[in-house]
Amino acid sequence: QVQLVESGGGLVQTGGSLRLSCAASRSISSGDIMGWYRQTPGNQRLLVAMTSGAGTNYAASVKGRFTISRDNAKNTVDLQMSSLKPEDTAIYYCNAYTNGNIYWGRGTQVTVSS
Repeated sequence: QVQLVESGGGLVQTGGSLRLSCAASRSISSGDIMGWYRQTPGNQRLLVAMTSGAGTNYAASVKGRFTISRDNAKNTVDLQMSSLKPEDTAIYYCNAYTNGNIYWGRGTQVTVSS
């Protein structure tokens, strides 16, 4: 079992930056996937960025503005978000896929004001 706890959400103006952090309760292999998803009301949860031993992937809408980073020693994965837009407003969820199981954090709200 893995618990994921997100932090760092909040309210920011258009063009601003935020950094989200996710801490896992135990070590996750560097080859396993960790990532960030986001969800708005009435819509499905969508991939924002992910990282694994195979590299990193970003949604087209955030490429060049968001950066995912991982510290395997600390069991954390961060999402640096820059040049934020109102359409980035969502609940952001941390995700891990390890040992054949998928884990989710409880989410953190990001609101970008215009």
